[in-house]
Amino acid sequence: MSEVYLLEYVRTPRAKGSARGSLHHRGPVDLVADLQRAIVDRTGLDPAAVGDVVIGCASQVDEQGANLARTATLLAGWGNGVPGVTVNRFCASGIDAVAQAAARITSGELDLAVAGGVESVSRVPMFSDRGPLWSDPETVKRIGSVHMGIAADLNATIDGWTRQELDAYAVETHTKAAAAWDRGDYARSVVPVRRADGSLFDRDELIRPGTTAEGLAALVPAFAELGAAGQDDLVAAAHPEVGPIGHLHTVGSSPALADGAALLLLGTRERAEQLGLRPRARIVGAATAAVDPVIMLTAGQEAIEKVLARAGRTPADIDVYEFAEAFAALCLRLRRDLGPGPDRLNPGGGTIAMGHAFGATGAIMVGGCADALDRLGGRYGVAAVSGAAGLGSAVLIERVDA
Repeated sequence: MSEVYLLEYVRTPRAKGSARGSLHHRGPVDLVADLQRAIVDRTGLDPAAVGDVVIGCASQVDEQGANLARTATLLAGWGNGVPGVTVNRFCASGIDAVAQAAARITSGELDLAVAGGVESVSRVPMFSDRGPLWSDPETVKRIGSVHMGIAADLNATIDGWTRQELDAYAVETHTKAAAAWDRGDYARSVVPVRRADGSLFDRDELIRPGTTAEGLAALVPAFAELGAAGQDDLVAAAHPEVGPIGHLHTVGSSPALADGAALLLLGTRERAEQLGLRPRARIVGAATAAVDPVIMLTAGQEAIEKVLARAGRTPADIDVYEFAEAFAALCLRLRRDLGPGPDRLNPGGGTIAMGHAFGATGAIMVGGCADALDRLGGRYGVAAVSGAAGLGSAVLIERVDA
């Protein structure tokens, strides 16, 4: 069995997931192909050496359909001989792409792979695939499938978080993200993109540096109307013991929709030496969890707990937690249960501040975890994402000393 190493990581800046966003003019296939070329430029890699390209994407329809990974690989000029596959575990798709590629390297099937994710919410809106989980009333009723925002408010109600605590977390993540960008923490990995007008887009554009508790307090609950339209009834049918849901999350304490892409180059140490590349981090392990699809958003934390247990590590061993901020309540829960403070949990800000690009988010988390470990001199880091239908995935990495 071979050990797997992260050799390179690149991503686009995250843009507003709307027609006003700076990546709206670039299709998702183009975003991936651009990053494939960037990996070649940075490493001198011969693409023919890559055994597979594994891309996570949550809405695989229209511009994101028909095995986007293979299409991007051909458009990137990587030749006819490099395969590509697109995977979907909702918001955890990017983490899964990394985990699947790493497992295939561990097994000996591959010795070099590219893994990552992409989502262009501005061009392929959420729920565009019209799957039964979203659009079939009978399936929704039988499963109790609810919107992620309703699940977030349900979790906040179960755990007893206040509106002030949720808003305070949102202020914290915006403040950390703005400071991280000002320090240049993301400069190493972000590949600039030209906007439609030719100007350079090189910074996540959803961050609001001046976010204050007072400003957030003025926002109305984001999911109260959705709850009143029938979603609260689905929750009550599944969990009558909870009682009325307190709708506390606002757009300020929820992850903003974003466009973006990210890729990681993974390989064995032997292959890295042949290519003249220095391994940055070792992929220690991965885990996937599934929980109640109504409560839904706790699976990312469960995946962290599973991967730590398998590796014989404790929460205290982890220097950096990159946890997709699937609403503030779940970040407060993780902090309460596993103990990381602001310096270890999303130290450079998270998806509430910088945006959630569904299929890309997990790959951004893994690569960002490696960047943070380098910057802080830590040893172990874990990246995790919770997704729809009660799914979550996590990847544990160990920094390799220079």
